[in-house]
Amino acid sequence: PVDEHYRTRLTHTLEVSQIARIICRALMLNEDLCEAAALGHDLGHTPFGHAGETVMQECFDASFTHYKQSVRVVERLENSGQGLNLTWEVRDGILCHTGDKIASTAEGLIVKYADRFAYINHDIDDARRAGILSNEDIPADIRDVLGDAHGKRINTMVTSVIKYSTGRNAIGMEPDVREATDRLRDFMFENVYTNPIAKSQEHKAEALVKALYEFFLENANALPAEYQAIAMRDGLDRAVCDYISGMSDRYAIKLYNDYFVPKGWNRE
Repeated sequence: PVDEHYRTRLTHTLEVSQIARIICRALMLNEDLCEAAALGHDLGHTPFGHAGETVMQECFDASFTHYKQSVRVVERLENSGQGLNLTWEVRDGILCHTGDKIASTAEGLIVKYADRFAYINHDIDDARRAGILSNEDIPADIRDVLGDAHGKRINTMVTSVIKYSTGRNAIGMEPDVREATDRLRDFMFENVYTNPIAKSQEHKAEALVKALYEFFLENANALPAEYQAIAMRDGLDRAVCDYISGMSDRYAIKLYNDYFVPKGWNRE
């Protein structure tokens, strides 16, 4: 069966790519550049999302981020350590898809918008399925601007970028839609991302990732051969970080069970 973490990550990546391509096509920009950056933007995301990222910052390097790790994946880890033959513009789009970094190309800026549109709306759907949120909990004035369903919100956001950016030497959103989108993101942080139900498993995830990190530091021979080669080249800490950052949730749980959970046996 397909790992649920990879299924979710792949669904998000494909949605970001689709949204970015639609905007690029409408604005007659470089659709291939946009798609390449979108497909690579989350390659370095740790297991358990930002919980895993926090552990990497504590255990490996305070400057660790999933977007820097994504660039490392395409530059140093893929293709048997040779990296991929990507342009600077693609790598810049990957690096600058989130946070305060501003991409140097219009296509990179579009990927940043597409990522935000995709994850906000996907997280709304997840929160509804988990019983954390109902559609009516979203403030009515936000729903009036953006729409009251996943597809309507995406359409409003995408259309807003296209309308605002057409004929301008800039990528942006219409002020009213941008304000509503920002308020929706703030609402999600206040009511979902920091919700006790949603956060209840986070400390377990952090403990699991930290235990794996410490285990591989003490048992370097347990690393796959390709990561042992990285350890020889870049140091053991770096290799362990690279290995764990490439794991899915389910694979990290499997390894934790293999290394730390005792197996039962038949006493008969």
